[in-house]
Amino acid sequence: MTSTMLLLVLLMILCISHPSFQMLLLPLTHTLSQAQFNSTHHLLKSTSTRSAARFRRQLSLPLSPGSDYTLSFNLGPHAQPITLYMDTGSDLVWFPCAPFKCILCEGKPNEPNASPPTNITRSVAVSCKSLACSAAHNLASSSDLCAMARCPLESIETSDCANFKCPPFYYAYGDGSLVARLYRDTLSLSSLSLRNFTFGCAHTALAEPTGVAGFGRGLLSLPAQLATLSPQLGNRFSYCLVSHSFDSDRVRKPSPLILGRYEEKEKEKISGGGMVEFVYTSMLENPKHPYFYTVGLIGISVGKRTIPAPEMLRRVNNRGDGGVVVDSGTTFTMLPEEFYNSVVDEFDRRVGRVNKRARKVEEKTGLAPCYYLNAVAEVPVVTLRFAGGNSSVVLPRKNYFYEFLDGSGERKGKRRVGCLMLMNGGDEGELSGPGATLGNYQQQGFEVVYELEEKRVGFAKRHCASLWERLNRDKN
Repeated sequence: MTSTMLLLVLLMILCISHPSFQMLLLPLTHTLSQAQFNSTHHLLKSTSTRSAARFRRQLSLPLSPGSDYTLSFNLGPHAQPITLYMDTGSDLVWFPCAPFKCILCEGKPNEPNASPPTNITRSVAVSCKSLACSAAHNLASSSDLCAMARCPLESIETSDCANFKCPPFYYAYGDGSLVARLYRDTLSLSSLSLRNFTFGCAHTALAEPTGVAGFGRGLLSLPAQLATLSPQLGNRFSYCLVSHSFDSDRVRKPSPLILGRYEEKEKEKISGGGMVEFVYTSMLENPKHPYFYTVGLIGISVGKRTIPAPEMLRRVNNRGDGGVVVDSGTTFTMLPEEFYNSVVDEFDRRVGRVNKRARKVEEKTGLAPCYYLNAVAEVPVVTLRFAGGNSSVVLPRKNYFYEFLDGSGERKGKRRVGCLMLMNGGDEGELSGPGATLGNYQQQGFEVVYELEEKRVGFAKRHCASLWERLNRDKN
């Protein structure tokens, strides 16, 4: 081993063992902006429509501001600030690069704090021979990719195409798309710098004005690239989404994104000695959508009655159909139609007998069932029963039943309304890909952990704003 290589190894060991790199704490910012919605109905309708579109297309669809969380970092030697949507449902980190043209973006809201298109003149293009290039092109061979990059045949045959750039690639979303090239540069996350970080640079996009930080299970995702420097940071991450109920005042505090693991003594400080333990369920492998965090669902309990989930939600078949995707980029939980109807029927049997259905509100919001509420509305407890022993998650009422005032004019003329925040994902027989999606609205107030080596997802009830304050104070 040369002295240079030995020095690099020692530096890597120092970085990985340094106490500050046992855990990396980053803020997630909610993009809720009341200025973009003229009413609660408009906000709910927009959000429910986009949730349905993302699920039914089975593609990674970043949602519009009002329902997503953003992550910020710096790129390159001049520390250019970049703000992207954080998305566990996709595996690519990409952003607009100057010059940038966004087609059909007129009237489409951009992330309020989004940075301008990035200047990448100092970034290094990725080679056509790299594994990253193959990953961006759906695992195409390096020979094919280098041929596309116009590397001469004799050089392809002698594996001498390292200086030829990875060709542009197409990346599709539910309601938009982009063409990008791969580059490498230094990415700075808080106190940690990732050299040779690979990202997509898009000069043209269709209806996608803001980039995405993919946290899915893929070679190009942010956790996967972080794991090459520090396995304890990249192989485990969690987030705790502050409960907001679409109230912009409640999302002023950041939601903590935790890369790595915080110590047991910190848990005791946060909980006052009564820390709620994680409830775990195993990840399922999906041959068609390998980047998804897919889990099995056994059933949903409404009060004391459990409605069994269909077989397709319990496992994934060899075509990649089935299971439930845990997704930070979809707002509302989507369920296959027959199962959804069974859950709604039981919920309506308990709530509808004393509260009148608000049909006009359902039309305006895209949610159902909705009710005009009496003075005290009794709502049954909803419990998600995941595969595995003792893997049940009891949802707080505000995570599945949204209450607001309906009507116009003075407050005295408004009526209190409540809507079930689960959605119909369509006929089970027509679904291709994941059978259901667990949306971020149902994940509020939980620390959701993704343990990649153990291949499991965990849920633990937390006060997320307090978690951020404690960890941030102890970090400083």
